[in-house]
Amino acid sequence: MRWLPLWLVPILFLPGCAASPREAVQPAPQQLAASLAGPLRPYPDTGKFLQCVPFARAVSGIPLYGDAWTWWDSAALRHFSRGHVPAVGSVLVLRKSAQLPEGHVAVVAQLQDSRHLLVTHANWGYEGDTRGVIHERMPVMDVSPANDWSAIRLMNKHGIFGRVYAAYGFIYQPAGLPRVAQR
Repeated sequence: MRWLPLWLVPILFLPGCAASPREAVQPAPQQLAASLAGPLRPYPDTGKFLQCVPFARAVSGIPLYGDAWTWWDSAALRHFSRGHVPAVGSVLVLRKSAQLPEGHVAVVAQLQDSRHLLVTHANWGYEGDTRGVIHERMPVMDVSPANDWSAIRLMNKHGIFGRVYAAYGFIYQPAGLPRVAQR
Protein backbone atom coordinates (compact mmCIF):
# COMPACT_ATOMS: atom_id res chain seq x y z
CA MET A 1 0.00 0.00 0.00
CA ARG A 2 1.26 3.49 -0.86
CA TRP A 3 1.02 6.32 1.67
CA LEU A 4 0.73 10.04 1.01
CA PRO A 5 3.34 12.39 2.45
CA LEU A 6 1.97 14.14 5.57
CA TRP A 7 2.44 17.59 4.01
CA LEU A 8 0.00 16.63 1.22
CA VAL A 9 -2.91 15.56 3.47
CA PRO A 10 -4.14 19.11 4.39
CA ILE A 11 -4.22 20.08 0.69
CA LEU A 12 -6.67 17.25 -0.04
CA PHE A 13 -9.22 18.87 2.26
CA LEU A 14 -9.12 22.38 0.81
CA PRO A 15 -12.63 23.33 -0.39
CA GLY A 16 -13.00 24.26 -4.07
CA CYS A 17 -9.79 26.22 -4.57
CA ALA A 18 -10.61 26.98 -8.21
CA ALA A 19 -13.80 28.95 -7.62
CA SER A 20 -14.78 31.63 -5.17
CA PRO A 21 -18.08 31.16 -3.27
CA ARG A 22 -19.67 33.71 -5.61
CA GLU A 23 -18.65 31.68 -8.68
CA ALA A 24 -19.75 28.31 -7.31
CA VAL A 25 -23.44 28.35 -8.20
CA GLN A 26 -25.48 25.51 -6.73
CA PRO A 27 -28.88 24.53 -8.15
CA ALA A 28 -31.92 25.20 -6.00
CA PRO A 29 -33.04 22.09 -4.04
CA GLN A 30 -36.21 21.68 -6.13
CA GLN A 31 -34.17 21.86 -9.37
CA LEU A 32 -31.74 19.28 -8.06
CA ALA A 33 -34.54 16.96 -6.97
CA ALA A 34 -36.26 17.27 -10.34
CA SER A 35 -33.06 16.57 -12.21
CA LEU A 36 -32.28 13.45 -10.16
CA ALA A 37 -35.74 11.91 -10.22
CA GLY A 38 -35.33 10.54 -13.71
CA PRO A 39 -37.21 7.50 -14.92
CA LEU A 40 -34.36 5.94 -16.87
CA ARG A 41 -34.17 2.17 -16.95
CA PRO A 42 -30.87 0.34 -16.66
CA TYR A 43 -29.42 -1.15 -19.82
CA PRO A 44 -27.32 -4.29 -19.55
CA ASP A 45 -23.78 -4.06 -20.86
CA THR A 46 -23.79 -6.80 -23.48
CA GLY A 47 -20.45 -5.90 -25.01
CA LYS A 48 -22.15 -5.89 -28.42
CA PHE A 49 -22.43 -3.03 -30.93
CA LEU A 50 -25.42 -0.88 -29.92
CA GLN A 51 -27.81 1.15 -32.07
CA CYS A 52 -29.60 4.24 -30.77
CA VAL A 53 -33.17 3.00 -31.39
CA PRO A 54 -33.21 -0.22 -29.32
CA PHE A 55 -31.19 1.53 -26.63
CA ALA A 56 -33.60 4.51 -26.40
CA ARG A 57 -36.61 2.18 -26.42
CA ALA A 58 -35.20 0.09 -23.55
CA VAL A 59 -33.97 3.01 -21.42
CA SER A 60 -37.02 5.28 -21.90
CA GLY A 61 -39.71 2.59 -21.95
CA ILE A 62 -41.29 4.21 -25.02
CA PRO A 63 -42.28 1.28 -27.27
CA LEU A 64 -41.58 2.73 -30.73
CA TYR A 65 -39.82 0.97 -33.60
CA GLY A 66 -38.30 1.90 -36.96
CA ASP A 67 -35.52 4.27 -37.92
CA ALA A 68 -34.93 7.07 -35.43
CA TRP A 69 -36.28 9.82 -37.72
CA THR A 70 -39.62 7.95 -38.01
CA TRP A 71 -40.23 8.07 -34.25
CA TRP A 72 -41.71 11.58 -34.38
CA ASP A 73 -44.62 10.67 -36.67
CA SER A 74 -44.98 7.20 -35.12
CA ALA A 75 -45.41 8.80 -31.71
CA ALA A 76 -48.28 10.94 -33.01
CA LEU A 77 -49.97 7.91 -34.63
CA ARG A 78 -49.65 5.94 -31.40
CA HIS A 79 -50.93 8.88 -29.30
CA PHE A 80 -47.74 9.58 -27.38
CA SER A 81 -47.36 13.18 -26.22
CA ARG A 82 -44.77 15.22 -28.09
CA GLY A 83 -43.45 18.70 -27.55
CA HIS A 84 -40.56 21.13 -27.48
CA VAL A 85 -39.84 21.23 -23.75
CA PRO A 86 -37.38 18.65 -22.45
CA ALA A 87 -38.31 16.33 -19.59
CA VAL A 88 -36.19 13.69 -17.89
CA GLY A 89 -36.95 10.35 -19.52
CA SER A 90 -38.27 11.88 -22.75
CA VAL A 91 -36.70 10.99 -26.07
CA LEU A 92 -35.05 13.71 -28.16
CA VAL A 93 -35.60 12.92 -31.86
CA LEU A 94 -33.13 14.28 -34.41
CA ARG A 95 -34.17 14.72 -38.02
CA LYS A 96 -32.84 12.72 -40.92
CA SER A 97 -29.98 14.51 -42.71
CA ALA A 98 -26.86 13.87 -44.80
CA GLN A 99 -24.91 13.36 -41.56
CA LEU A 100 -27.72 11.31 -39.94
CA PRO A 101 -29.35 9.24 -42.70
CA GLU A 102 -31.49 7.35 -40.17
CA GLY A 103 -31.87 10.27 -37.75
CA HIS A 104 -30.96 9.74 -34.10
CA VAL A 105 -32.71 9.35 -30.74
CA ALA A 106 -31.36 10.10 -27.26
CA VAL A 107 -32.95 9.91 -23.82
CA VAL A 108 -32.93 13.01 -21.60
CA ALA A 109 -31.04 12.13 -18.42
CA GLN A 110 -30.89 15.52 -16.67
CA LEU A 111 -32.14 19.07 -17.15
CA GLN A 112 -29.58 21.77 -16.46
CA ASP A 113 -31.23 25.03 -17.55
CA SER A 114 -33.48 26.27 -20.37
CA ARG A 115 -30.73 25.76 -22.97
CA HIS A 116 -28.71 22.82 -21.62
CA LEU A 117 -29.38 19.22 -20.71
CA LEU A 118 -27.65 15.85 -20.54
CA VAL A 119 -28.64 12.87 -22.67
CA THR A 120 -27.82 9.19 -22.54
CA HIS A 121 -27.70 7.47 -25.91
CA ALA A 122 -25.91 4.89 -28.02
CA ASN A 123 -23.98 4.85 -31.28
CA TRP A 124 -23.04 8.52 -31.58
CA GLY A 125 -20.04 10.01 -33.32
CA TYR A 126 -17.83 9.39 -36.32
CA GLU A 127 -14.74 7.98 -34.66
CA GLY A 128 -14.37 4.22 -34.18
CA ASP A 129 -14.28 4.35 -30.39
CA THR A 130 -17.55 6.32 -30.23
CA ARG A 131 -19.60 4.05 -32.50
CA GLY A 132 -21.84 1.31 -31.10
CA VAL A 133 -21.31 2.20 -27.44
CA ILE A 134 -23.33 3.95 -24.73
CA HIS A 135 -22.66 7.63 -24.09
CA GLU A 136 -23.97 8.58 -20.67
CA ARG A 137 -24.87 12.12 -19.64
CA MET A 138 -23.56 13.82 -22.79
CA PRO A 139 -24.10 17.62 -22.76
CA VAL A 140 -26.55 19.04 -25.32
CA MET A 141 -27.15 22.72 -26.03
CA ASP A 142 -30.24 24.26 -27.63
CA VAL A 143 -29.13 26.76 -30.28
CA SER A 144 -32.53 27.41 -31.85
CA PRO A 145 -33.56 31.09 -32.12
CA ALA A 146 -36.92 30.41 -30.43
CA ASN A 147 -35.48 28.20 -27.65
CA ASP A 148 -37.68 25.33 -28.90
CA TRP A 149 -34.93 22.70 -29.21
CA SER A 150 -35.34 22.53 -33.00
CA ALA A 151 -31.58 23.06 -33.45
CA ILE A 152 -29.10 21.46 -31.08
CA ARG A 153 -25.40 20.85 -30.62
CA LEU A 154 -23.88 17.92 -28.70
CA MET A 155 -20.57 18.05 -26.89
CA ASN A 156 -18.01 15.76 -28.48
CA LYS A 157 -15.35 13.68 -26.77
CA HIS A 158 -12.91 16.60 -27.11
CA GLY A 159 -15.09 18.76 -24.84
CA ILE A 160 -16.44 21.13 -27.50
CA PHE A 161 -19.91 21.47 -28.95
CA GLY A 162 -19.96 20.14 -32.50
CA ARG A 163 -22.11 20.87 -35.54
CA VAL A 164 -25.76 21.93 -35.41
CA TYR A 165 -28.36 19.19 -35.87
CA ALA A 166 -32.06 19.71 -36.61
CA ALA A 167 -34.43 18.14 -34.11
CA TYR A 168 -38.16 17.44 -34.14
CA GLY A 169 -38.53 17.71 -30.36
CA PHE A 170 -39.26 15.38 -27.45
CA ILE A 171 -41.48 12.33 -27.11
CA TYR A 172 -42.74 11.99 -23.56
CA GLN A 173 -43.10 8.81 -21.58
CA PRO A 174 -46.67 7.52 -21.34
CA ALA A 175 -48.60 8.17 -18.13
CA GLY A 176 -48.46 5.29 -15.71
CA LEU A 177 -45.02 4.18 -16.85
CA PRO A 178 -43.25 2.80 -13.78
CA ARG A 179 -40.53 5.17 -12.62
CA VAL A 180 -37.06 3.77 -12.18
CA ALA A 181 -34.25 5.69 -10.50
CA GLN A 182 -31.67 7.22 -12.79
CA ARG A 183 -28.34 5.43 -13.05
